[in-house]
Amino acid sequence: MAAADSPLETTRLRVLRTPSICEAPAQVAETLLATEGFTEVQYVQVAGSVAAIKGLVAGEVDVGLLAIPGTVLRIDAGDPLVVLGGVHAGCFELFGSDRVRSVRDLKGKAVAIPGLGTNQHAYVAMIAAHVGLDPHTDLDWQVHRGAEAMRLLAEGKVDGFIGFPPEPQELRAKKIGHTLVSTTADKPWAQYFCCMITASREFVRKHPVATKRAMRAIFKADAVCALEATRVTQLMVERGYTANRDLAGRTLREIPYGRWRQHDAEDTVRFFALRLNEAGMIKSTPQKIIAQGTDWRFLKELKSELKG
Repeated sequence: MAAADSPLETTRLRVLRTPSICEAPAQVAETLLATEGFTEVQYVQVAGSVAAIKGLVAGEVDVGLLAIPGTVLRIDAGDPLVVLGGVHAGCFELFGSDRVRSVRDLKGKAVAIPGLGTNQHAYVAMIAAHVGLDPHTDLDWQVHRGAEAMRLLAEGKVDGFIGFPPEPQELRAKKIGHTLVSTTADKPWAQYFCCMITASREFVRKHPVATKRAMRAIFKADAVCALEATRVTQLMVERGYTANRDLAGRTLREIPYGRWRQHDAEDTVRFFALRLNEAGMIKSTPQKIIAQGTDWRFLKELKSELKG
C-alpha cells in the first residue's frame, strides 16, 4: 500500500509518548512506521495531556494519540489541532471513597484532578453534569497528581479521583476506593472513542501523505494490540515504557482495541463537544469544533483500503 501512495513529503516522524499505557498502538507502531517509509521515528516523551497538546501546537510533535475531551477544549480555545480518527473507547475511570456510593454523592466533596483544563477535569465535569450536578459549584476541585491523588483517596482525604491506565488497574489491585463510572464499560461514554489520532494542523497541511501513512501504521498496530496483548506487553516492558508487566498486561486486556471502524469518529467529537458545552467548559458548537479541528479524508480512504 505504501508503494502505491505518492512519495512521502518527509521521512521523519515525531510521535507523542505520554505516561498512559492505553496508547500502546502508537508506541508499538515503530516497525510498522518503518514499513511505511519513515526512516527517522522519534518518540517525544511528555508528562501529560497538557504538555502533549503544547508540543503539537509548538511543532515539536507531529502526531499522537490524545484523549478527545482535552483536545476539544483546546480546539475551542483556538489551538491548531486536527483530529484524524479514533483508536479505542474507554480507559478513564472515576473512583469514589467509601463515603460516596454514586456520582451524585460527590456534591460538596473533594475531587482530585491534576489541573484545570485537563482530560481528568473535563471528564469529571461532564459526568457530573450528566447526572444533574453543576461542576462549577457542586464539586470541590483539588489539584493533586497521580500517585499523590491515589494516596489521598486511600486515606479518605479526597472522595473522588479519575485515572487513566495503569492508575485504575493499580487502584483495583490495591482495593482502594470503588468504581463510580468506567468509560470503558458504562454508557454513554463507552459508545464513543476516548483516544483519537491527533496531529498539528501544519503537519497535516504540509505532509498529507505522511499523515495517512502514519495513521495506517497506528491502525495496524491497534490490531496487534487487540490480538496479541501478551506480546505487546512484553514489548512495552522491553522498551522501557513501563516496568510493571502485570498492570500493563491488565490494561492491554481491558482496553477495547481493534475497533477503530466500529465507532463513528465524527459522532465522537460531536458527543464530547455537546457534553463539554453542557458542562459550561466550551462555548463553540459541535459544528464549529468539527469544521475547525477535524479532517476525515484519510480515515475514509483507510477504511476502504484496510479491509477487516
